[in-house]
Amino acid sequence: MSAKMTASQEGNEILRRTLSRQGILRLTLNDVGRRNALSEAMLEKLTEALGLASEDPKVRVIILAALGPAFSAGHDLKEITAGREAADNGKAYFQQVMASCSSVMQAIVNSPKPVIAEVTGVATAAGCQLVASCDLAIAADTARFSTPGVHIGLFCSTPMVALSRNLTRKHAMEMLLTGDMVSAGRAAEIGLVNFVTSESELRNATDALARKIASKSSMALATGKKAFYAQAELGLAEAYDYASQVMVENMLARDAEEGINAFIEKRDPNWEDK
Repeated sequence: MSAKMTASQEGNEILRRTLSRQGILRLTLNDVGRRNALSEAMLEKLTEALGLASEDPKVRVIILAALGPAFSAGHDLKEITAGREAADNGKAYFQQVMASCSSVMQAIVNSPKPVIAEVTGVATAAGCQLVASCDLAIAADTARFSTPGVHIGLFCSTPMVALSRNLTRKHAMEMLLTGDMVSAGRAAEIGLVNFVTSESELRNATDALARKIASKSSMALATGKKAFYAQAELGLAEAYDYASQVMVENMLARDAEEGINAFIEKRDPNWEDK
């Protein structure tokens, strides 16, 4: 472990957690044998980790990464198949799994901490949904993405929610209707990821972006992230009314006063995160 790390890394867990002194929490999917599937256990671990991180003042930015050849292959189809053995043909179990997965995706969006996906390998189905749900995403040039449900008679309806909110409708529909694998370069072109770098430089690029964001006022970041997603669901006039109210409250905050004063006085601000 790097000397910069202050929290222990849970090496044997399917989800590893590492916290740096800069407040960057790295959550690493570590279920390589199952291609980091969003199994019941993985969804439970992500729910717990995201919940704790949202409440922890030491955490300023979250990175979602993965080990192995797959970022995440989506739902565990063996668990899905086993669920069909129930008397209701799996309906109650499927409802539970979809609710758990949707809860994780919403936890990412609703977290006051910015979340960055660091993608290597393939991200398919709900794994692609996981990438699209993050606030930012950086991919290795070897990464690939798809929503391949149509190949097995299962339209990727829940990944559709995240895709349709990040890509243009036609690009989202192209992925959903064809199930084709999309290269990292194409993913950047259509807005699924922010940019692409070499696999050897991926972690450095992600860490640099995370450190840049972590250096800002966490109050301002939380305020802005919440407002960004809220206004996106409103009409234009409502969005401006809402954003204006947010801006007024933000201007009254201690860090806004400090930041403006620091700019005028040509010095670095001292954030109090409030």
